[in-house]
Amino acid sequence: MPEIIEFSGPVLAGPDSERRGLWSIDGLLTFTRPQQVPDKVLEGWVLPGFVDAHCHIGLGPGGPVDAAAAEDQARADLAAGTMLVRDAGSPADTRWMQGGRDFPVLIRAGRHVARTRRYLRGFADEVEPEGLVEAVRKQARDGDGWVKLVGDWIDRGIGDLAPSFPSAVVRDAVQAAHDEGARVTAHCFAEDTLDQMLDAGIDCIEHATGLLPRHLPRFAEQGVPIVPTLINIATFPDIAAQARPKFPRYADHMLALWERRMERVAEAYGAGVRIFAGTDAGSVINHGRIADEILALHEAGLPMAAALDAACWSARKWLGADGLHEGARADVVLCSEDPLTVPRTVSQLAHVVLGGRIIR
Repeated sequence: MPEIIEFSGPVLAGPDSERRGLWSIDGLLTFTRPQQVPDKVLEGWVLPGFVDAHCHIGLGPGGPVDAAAAEDQARADLAAGTMLVRDAGSPADTRWMQGGRDFPVLIRAGRHVARTRRYLRGFADEVEPEGLVEAVRKQARDGDGWVKLVGDWIDRGIGDLAPSFPSAVVRDAVQAAHDEGARVTAHCFAEDTLDQMLDAGIDCIEHATGLLPRHLPRFAEQGVPIVPTLINIATFPDIAAQARPKFPRYADHMLALWERRMERVAEAYGAGVRIFAGTDAGSVINHGRIADEILALHEAGLPMAAALDAACWSARKWLGADGLHEGARADVVLCSEDPLTVPRTVSQLAHVVLGGRIIR
């Protein structure tokens, strides 16, 4: 006999779409009432499983972690309702975790690609400009349709943020990834790096703390989304304090970026730039914090429906994953209250169901 779960509460099939009557039959969703009595009945407001669009499973403060630590990271994310992870760079080979039975569905980007000695030690494939295109081709072939560039980092020679690679080389690298069928995203803190990436035809920007009014029309027209990682940007004052004795200019820049972080996200939303939720878990940010990022987006000025959309319906569509529709994989979370009117309920989930299995 098939295993049946009934979801008895309101089904939020979109940011402005509510219906009732949803079941999981052997791990697939249906809106048609089955003849068999359900094995379980779960109550609550039903949402698609959350998407963490910037997460680093397999990465720790010193670089790659072992399999047991990576498993703990993935389970922490799952317990918080994250069922789809877009890996944003990891030096660990996490392909063994894929399949979506015991862990969130994982879309890998391979290793970060960074300039030599211009990123965190042990994280990236570090290359000089002449090696960037080939490094990007390799990661495009090794990943699941995404490549992650480190677009800028502190240049100790000038004592401030600066682009990692010359613009012409970045354009060639992005084109190389596209030729391999992969999309490219880039870590970008500074203002000028965004111009370089937009000129190169980038597909996504991580952090985007340097957004200025001049950038917004281009992001909207080119359809380039941002993943603000606000709970990670909250660490900028600590970074600035540590850097100030040697690099005061860089420290001032990081503080200025932090001070306008909320305003910039609100301006991007108002200009029609697509925004997706990502925690930047791994390294210094703990896993299992997708609810904190959703609430931070709401605090920045996004209506709660839009903040949820950044981690639910639109995020899943962007990454080619199922939502709440007939025949979709049964990856759902249930809130005890309506998350559109009681935002905090996303951090107090009533149930988590992965592929039709009740996780909690």
